[in-house]
Amino acid sequence: MALIQSISSVLNRDEEGQGLAEYALILALIAIVAIIALIFLGGQVSKILSNVGNSV
Repeated sequence: MALIQSISSVLNRDEEGQGLAEYALILALIAIVAIIALIFLGGQVSKILSNVGNSV
């Protein structure tokens, strides 16, 4: 009976840490994509912001 309870406790363990790791990986992926987008589009974004600043 103790064997069944120990197997049951192993199978029903808390997986909160795994979810946190997945969120961290998604956040890191979003950050990498944003950095790459800024590298490739940085000049165009700078021009647009300069135009907005000059018109204000």
